[in-house]
Amino acid sequence: MPWYLLAAGRAVLESEQTAVADALAAHPVVGLPWLWLSPVADGERPDGRGLRLTGSGSGWTGAVVCSLPLPLASESLGAIVVQHPCFAGADARAQLVAECSRLLVPGGRLAVFALNPLSPYRLRLRRGRPCTEDPATWRRWMDDAGLMPEASAQGIGPQWSPMASPSLQSGPGLRAAYLQRAEKRAIPLTPVRLRKPLGLADGVPAT
Repeated sequence: MPWYLLAAGRAVLESEQTAVADALAAHPVVGLPWLWLSPVADGERPDGRGLRLTGSGSGWTGAVVCSLPLPLASESLGAIVVQHPCFAGADARAQLVAECSRLLVPGGRLAVFALNPLSPYRLRLRRGRPCTEDPATWRRWMDDAGLMPEASAQGIGPQWSPMASPSLQSGPGLRAAYLQRAEKRAIPLTPVRLRKPLGLADGVPAT
């Protein structure tokens, strides 16, 4: 049974429910669809139009079965939630961030939920435990992919006892998990050419 279906893992996911729903609703343009990459298939479906896929090996299952690259159009999504991804290597997780950047519209938002490697809760992870990465690593991947990460992550979830704790705190601290957000840079497709000031009869320029 996956760790996230055990009591310790469920406490983490239950802590994140509200934050996940908020992240999926954070569209820069009303009506754009969202993508939620989740470690388990159960749980409530958030409001709005979107696609939820469940992690399976090196890919996902759901309405579609796929791996990287995801079979979605570039710049088609307003928000993406990546919740506890775990691939064979860090390079694959970095590639996932780059893929999220491709899918987001300019101004679109990415939210990554990951386990905190400094939390005492890590002792509840069993052998073959889920992947853990520090927030700075995710911020570097986000920056490399053309995203603007928030300066610090927010801690969420329990510290030791497997009980849901949904409140967000500044910095990961000792919480079991953290939320790292980023936004896709909005860059004009063509540079804007500055107009020359118009000359008036008396020689005074006017813009």
